[in-house]
Amino acid sequence: MKNKAEVDTRFALCFPDTYEIGMSNLGMKILYGVLNNLDGVWCERVFEPWRDMSDEMKAAGIPLWALESGDPVKDFDIIGFSVGYEMSFLGVLDILALSGIPLRSAERTELTPLVFAGGACMYNAEPIADFIDLAVIGEGEQADLEVTELYRRAKKLGWTKTEFLREAAKIRGVYVPSLYSVDYAPDGTISAITPHDGAPERVTKRIIEDLDSSFFPTDIIVPSTEIVHDRAVLEIFRGCIRGCRFCQAGYVYRPIRSKKCSTLVKQGIELLKKSGYEEISLSSLSTSDYRALGELCDGLLDWCEPRKASLSLPSLRADNFSMEIMKKVQKVRKSGLTFAPEAGSQRLRDVINKNVTEEDILNSCRTAFEGGWNGVKLYFMMGLPTETDEDILAIADLAFKVLNTWKKYASNKNRGVRITVSTSCFVPKPMTPFQWEAQDTMEEFRRKQKLLKDNMRSGAITYNWHDSEVSFIEAVLALGDRRLSPVIESVYKKAGGLAAWEEYFSETAWEEAFAENGIDPAFYANRARSLDEILPWSIIDTGVTQAHLLRERELSREAKTSPNCREKCSGCGARRLDAEGRCDD
Repeated sequence: MKNKAEVDTRFALCFPDTYEIGMSNLGMKILYGVLNNLDGVWCERVFEPWRDMSDEMKAAGIPLWALESGDPVKDFDIIGFSVGYEMSFLGVLDILALSGIPLRSAERTELTPLVFAGGACMYNAEPIADFIDLAVIGEGEQADLEVTELYRRAKKLGWTKTEFLREAAKIRGVYVPSLYSVDYAPDGTISAITPHDGAPERVTKRIIEDLDSSFFPTDIIVPSTEIVHDRAVLEIFRGCIRGCRFCQAGYVYRPIRSKKCSTLVKQGIELLKKSGYEEISLSSLSTSDYRALGELCDGLLDWCEPRKASLSLPSLRADNFSMEIMKKVQKVRKSGLTFAPEAGSQRLRDVINKNVTEEDILNSCRTAFEGGWNGVKLYFMMGLPTETDEDILAIADLAFKVLNTWKKYASNKNRGVRITVSTSCFVPKPMTPFQWEAQDTMEEFRRKQKLLKDNMRSGAITYNWHDSEVSFIEAVLALGDRRLSPVIESVYKKAGGLAAWEEYFSETAWEEAFAENGIDPAFYANRARSLDEILPWSIIDTGVTQAHLLRERELSREAKTSPNCREKCSGCGARRLDAEGRCDD
């Protein structure tokens, strides 16, 4: 809470989904603290209301408001969105519309309000290019501050919006869509992306080089209701050593940067003390790859155990699962185990560079079952490049082998076993070696899901799958260009926000919107791209070179793996983003 008389800039930090989701987001917590540490700036939280609430607000003529002050969002200077999922694009429009703010950037001719977005989806911001004034590419702790300070200067000097955007484009990591024109070839592909008014030819992402000295929130807001991840979260490192070829996060968050163990123990204890949470979770893309994990667990558990606080370790890998560490963290409360083989066959795991063997998976399950666990969740992706029906059937076969492992080695068979197999639909993502691939059609996904379901051989194995309809739209938006902006606006007007929620997703609205705007969605989702095609995100530089992505794609075609970053540097190019030209590992 801040004194309005001492504030010259109001910042609405918006999460385009519900409170329960947004309050679980660590990035929101970090940016909230960073911005509120600025004197004269008041950052407040804004979330997308549930549909019944928004209907009542519309009926009563009540505009959307920020949580801290209760003031309408339309009265704020800056409106910043954190967008980590393509289906949240409609949530951006929902928040703007509920706030009474024009949806399109061109309709907002004044400097205030400034609308921008950050998050993983901004590596391809083109589908919402018509709605945002600028995008922050990469990590926002420093870039958001620089944009905010430039806005304060522009406001004080009376700049026009155009003058501000031209100056903002000079900030590293800032992409201003209106300063680029896109031309298209007769076949619908992009023929040129041209910068104007001094905008850079390439926009290079921002990274935080030293996480130990960077701001991390330990004095967080405790939610007013139960949220999805209702616990304290401690970020231990950014980046990933593994290089799974389907994983956008693994590529865009390079180079690897870890925190010192002493920093983490101090932050974790302080976080638990100030929040009152009784559980803390370690956050990273691959927690078991943190070098000092055992030392970190010991340091946290020395404080947690006497106070009956628990420690959880998500993002474990089957090839370095440590029973010693799991026994430590399960002293207070034993949780379930989750592994992500991603593919059923070894051939396909090699295609995606998972670098996990069937032996690794079964040995980890054996270790867990011998240690008293009676449940395991296995996550797979369906529709991966080069996938065959044999690869699908291999998922069922692997699940059955896990069941037999429990039967053979479980130390506690009285409670039975729960094996859950879940499959998601592969979505090709920008900035990965698979960005040129086509997604399976919805019909093909349904066929494969039925094939797997029909071949599950035990009632002890539960099979869950993700709807192909939503994954199809996700692929269209992930791979799309700015010609999709009218489609998104049309879908919002037909079906409203919360598009990712099953009860609000409308396949009909999307079909009608594509038809009305002359867009064939299969052009984006189900079309393989030529390797020399100009992609909508071609002007964005993540540090990872095009040559590296092409090399990894070629290796995938040969079902050959690449070593992880600790075994051998693959020369991906991301190290040049670090001031010292190295990854910390």
